Amino acid sequence: MLFSKSKRMEAFQESIFSELAQIKNSKVSEGADIIDLSIGSPDLPPPPFVMDTLSNMSQNPNSYGYSLKGTEEFHESVRQFYKDKYEVHLHSKDEIMLLMGSQDGLVHLPMALCNPGDYILVPDPGYTAYAAGVAMAGANMYPLPLKKENHFLPELELIPEEICQKARLLILNFPGNPVPAMASREFFQEVISFAKKHNIIVLHDFAYSELYYEERPISFLSVEGAFEVGIEMNSLSKSFNMAGLRVAYACGNKEVIKILSDFKSNLDYGVSFHIQAAASRALQDHSTFLDQLR
Repeated sequence: MLFSKSKRMEAFQESIFSELAQIKNSKVSEGADIIDLSIGSPDLPPPPFVMDTLSNMSQNPNSYGYSLKGTEEFHESVRQFYKDKYEVHLHSKDEIMLLMGSQDGLVHLPMALCNPGDYILVPDPGYTAYAAGVAMAGANMYPLPLKKENHFLPELELIPEEICQKARLLILNFPGNPVPAMASREFFQEVISFAKKHNIIVLHDFAYSELYYEERPISFLSVEGAFEVGIEMNSLSKSFNMAGLRVAYACGNKEVIKILSDFKSNLDYGVSFHIQAAASRALQDHSTFLDQLR
């Protein structure tokens, strides 16, 4: 038989992270001592209370069904976490949704919001999932250079008007990957004004929110007007060393959350109750774990 790819697959090669993993494994098998700076998977374990929760939940015979969506406990834990950490007040029922890791949301949101031919504004350089989401949506990617002379913040005023008119989504990432810049409150205010002017939805990828030195990163949602224009995605992968458990969340504008939630209801049946319980326990934690991790 002759097997062929869909036209959509023309935009996709093997993931760079899969390729690097193969190279690493080959070198390790040859006896090389490797420091892996590729995908950024934590090499430390989750806190003991996360592993204990997973262990205990695994003994509960009622925890093996489809979860479909986030549990009430998970939503409430996110709500309280944002209130305590960032003084952001979320409605747990319609302004928060469960994700199977940030990658899930980053790739699927463009598909839920954008049509072929729309433009998506992305940081350059930026995380590989942004390009994957653009390709899956059949949209066009417009790169926003991150330059040292501008403190690695995109210069929104340099985007041509014809691009702004066709743009549907703006993706931001502070603290960033691979450029670990920090956004200021003034910059986020500029973003909100820009988004309102051009009717562009904002997605702030906040996966590195808890990895900082002295200055705590700013949640996009803590800036006045942010709820009107977009959402924020956050993950437990880096903050609590839970990368392999694939659990994260999106929060913010309830209309955007509803669109993404409806889309994802056709794709998966939720994160397991075990993992949601462990994630809830992590978000509820008031120990010194995050300080020690930093």
